Amino acid sequence: MSETHFGFATVPLEEKQRRVDDVFRTVARRYDLMNDLMSGGLHRAWKDALVTAVDPPKNDRPFELIDVAGGTGDVAFRVVAAGGSGTRATVVDVNEEMLAVGREHAVERALEDVVSFTAGNAEDLPVADRGYEAYSIAFGIRNVSRIERALAEAFRVLKLGGRFVCLEFSSVDVPGLDALYELYSFNLIPALGRAVVGNAEPYRYLVESIRRFPKPEAFAAMLRAAGFRRASYRRMSGGIVALHSGWRL
Repeated sequence: MSETHFGFATVPLEEKQRRVDDVFRTVARRYDLMNDLMSGGLHRAWKDALVTAVDPPKNDRPFELIDVAGGTGDVAFRVVAAGGSGTRATVVDVNEEMLAVGREHAVERALEDVVSFTAGNAEDLPVADRGYEAYSIAFGIRNVSRIERALAEAFRVLKLGGRFVCLEFSSVDVPGLDALYELYSFNLIPALGRAVVGNAEPYRYLVESIRRFPKPEAFAAMLRAAGFRRASYRRMSGGIVALHSGWRL
């Protein structure tokens, strides 16, 4: 039986997706609020950097983004706002509760005509080959059971010249900050989850999953193995997060 990790636990491969679904079903309604609270608002600057990397055109030239594991629509809305009238986004997420929140937000922002929401798994995207100028995934790749398969799918759906952009938590590389970050992550974040969401366990998993995610250079090697060229990364906020990118050339 194939196995993978769920946080620090080892679980059967087919069980991880069910557990991840349970996590995001629990936090869906407070997901964006918790992002603000956990990061002190820094996630907004990190996502601004992602949008800059996506670089949607400011004119009416057609530009299609696929945003994977982006259920609440936060990244997609930012990209559409930064682009011109030709910019469109498709959000794909495996969790229906997260998608429901995203659709509500799209209606509130009058963006339902330019941002669509589709249920689907990052490992088997329900879209055609070579249909998108950009692929983004923010804080979602570490929840995938088979990262290599998700990267192969990203490569498949991008047009020639398309860009892959991934924002993900990383390993702190500033002496002193690393110890504080460990203390904050394993003690305060679960407590914050208990206070705001009513359950600490989803955030205990999220903290553990960060520690299990490949280091930036190892992930860049995975991008190159998937066929992406010019794979690179940029650490931000002392290494708390990294912005990864690659091109389908």
